[in-house]
Amino acid sequence: MIISEDYTDLNTPTGLMRTHLFKPVAKGVYPGVVLFSEIYQMTGPIARAARKIACEGYIVAVPEVYHEFEPLGTALAYDAEGTDKGNQYKIDKPIQAFDDDAKAVLAHLLGLDDCNGALGTMGICLGGHLSFRAAMNPSVSACVCLYPTDIHTSTLGQNKNDNSLQRMPDINAELLMVWGRQDPHVPQDGRKKIYDALVKHERLFNWHEMNAQHAFTRDEGHRYDSALTDLSYLMVFELFKRRLLLREPLGLTENPGPNLSRC
Repeated sequence: MIISEDYTDLNTPTGLMRTHLFKPVAKGVYPGVVLFSEIYQMTGPIARAARKIACEGYIVAVPEVYHEFEPLGTALAYDAEGTDKGNQYKIDKPIQAFDDDAKAVLAHLLGLDDCNGALGTMGICLGGHLSFRAAMNPSVSACVCLYPTDIHTSTLGQNKNDNSLQRMPDINAELLMVWGRQDPHVPQDGRKKIYDALVKHERLFNWHEMNAQHAFTRDEGHRYDSALTDLSYLMVFELFKRRLLLREPLGLTENPGPNLSRC
C-alpha cells in the first residue's frame, strides 16, 4: 500500500506539538492509531514502525512527546547525551501534560474525514506507558504496549509519581502487552505486578514474554531481534484488525482475562 507522510502542529495546554502523520494514499476511510515513541522522539526506527502500520491500512499519528523541551522536529540521538536528555524530560514533564497530549492527538484523528472513528494506541518503551495511559480515554478500542517502562514503579512524570496502576480500571480497550524477559528496565517482579493488577481489575488483555532484551523491536543497534519483532507485529495487526477494522465488540464483561504465551 502506498502511503503519504506529513505533519501537523497541534495545540496543547503546554504549547504546539508536532505530530507526524502517515496514511494510505488510496481514497477511503481508515482507523486511526497513535504511535508513541521511545524517549528519543521521531527517529528512523519510529518512522519505519509508523510506515509499517500505515501500510496495513491505518492513519498513524506520531506526536513529539517532548515538544515542551526541544524545538519542533527534534529527534534525540541514540547516544549517552540523547539518552540522558530523554530520561530527564520524562520526569520533568507533568503527567497531566502527557495526558493532554494524548487527548489532542486522539481528537485530531477523530476529526479527520478519512478516519472511520475507530482508534488504537501503540507505544514503545516510554511510549508503551503513554499508550497505556492514552487507552484510559473511552474512544480507544485497542492498545499495544511494547515493553512499557515505569508502570510497575509509578515513576513517570514530574516528581516521579504517576497513577497508572491505580487508573487501570479506566482502560476499556483490549490490551496487547509484549515484554522482553531479559529486559532490566522491567524485571520479572515488575511484570508480575502489572500482570496481577490487570487480572485483579479484570481487564481484557493478551500477555506475551519474549526471550529478548529491552528495545528488541528497534531496528538499529545490537539488541534488535528481527524474528521476534515480526512475531510481535503479527499480534499487533491481529488485534488492530479485530478491534479497529472489523470493530469487534469489546465484551469486557463476557470473558475477561488474559491470553498467555511465552516465546
